[in-house]
Amino acid sequence: MRERGQLAARWLVLAAVTAAASVGLTLAGVPSAALFAALVVGIVLALSSFAPAAVPRRAGLAAQAVLGVYIGTMVASDSVAALGSHWPIVVGVVLATLVISLLAGMLLGLHRDVTPLTGALALVAGGASGLVAIARELGGDDRVVAVVQYLRVGLITASMPIVVTVIFVADRSQPVQLPTDSQTAPWYLSLAMVVVISVVGATLGRWARIPGAGLLGPMAVTVGLEVAGWSLGLAVPMVLVQVAYALVGWQAGLTFTRDALRAIGRTLPLALALIVALGVATAGLGLLLSHVTGLTPLEGYLATSPGGVYAVLATAVETGSNVTFIVAAQVLRILVMLFAAPLLARGLVAAGRRFGRQSRATTAASREPIAVAD
Repeated sequence: MRERGQLAARWLVLAAVTAAASVGLTLAGVPSAALFAALVVGIVLALSSFAPAAVPRRAGLAAQAVLGVYIGTMVASDSVAALGSHWPIVVGVVLATLVISLLAGMLLGLHRDVTPLTGALALVAGGASGLVAIARELGGDDRVVAVVQYLRVGLITASMPIVVTVIFVADRSQPVQLPTDSQTAPWYLSLAMVVVISVVGATLGRWARIPGAGLLGPMAVTVGLEVAGWSLGLAVPMVLVQVAYALVGWQAGLTFTRDALRAIGRTLPLALALIVALGVATAGLGLLLSHVTGLTPLEGYLATSPGGVYAVLATAVETGSNVTFIVAAQVLRILVMLFAAPLLARGLVAAGRRFGRQSRATTAASREPIAVAD
């Protein structure tokens, strides 16, 4: 009884401090504030030995499903139409971004504290919350993935206003109005749809042996419904999204040890350099996109930014840019990254086994059986 009381107290403290930190970070404009807050609070409490041992597996899978549905709702039925005849070059740029980010991840994987798989997942340029949620299932170290992914998002988001102002000299005098969606389903209908899509999507994903099925199955079903126009105005309740973010953050944060923290600290200089290189390379792709499509250089930069999608949207609105094209390109980037990364993980795991590449110590502490390797 006493142990149950102590465990309940730890969960209560974890939830309360995370909620307070989430509010503060949200007011400060931090993207995915609940996930970042949960990660940091989980690390602090884990290192102080006042944290639950781990997030229950079923709760983690439920969080994956919710995020899968939430990300899927970003797709609109007219997303492809927004790209018009330029969709081939946009797809080409997205695939080039994927290749560049994977190459950067492989370089990160040369570090003695990081496996190639973990490095690849950590630097995939899109879907940070989804990748953190399924990193452990894929056989990576979700602690490294979480820290590096949010270092990427934070650095790109923070640098965007400077780049837009200094390099592109953006005109912010003619903002555009975003279209409003007046056909959102009632919250109780959306909640019921989330449950059904989560169960059906995860089941189909496991049946099809999709890596990261708990996230990608519901996402695929949601994308299908959105594109077909059968989503009935589905909008995932934000409270549910925030809880899912918190669970994903705790899933990574609660497994931290002092040794793991030191090991990750050693990787940060290399990770930071690779993130900067990734940003420069994708900016070059943005200039190529603008040249081919007739977009302005600023619009090309925003369409190919490897992160910070909320900052991208805000900047596009403020500068009177082609919002529909930019959003469509960004959504395509996120979906391709999320779907491609788990599939490519199969190859990395197989190659690691073939060439005898073993996991580092930081990975071993947080690993569970790898369904991908079956």
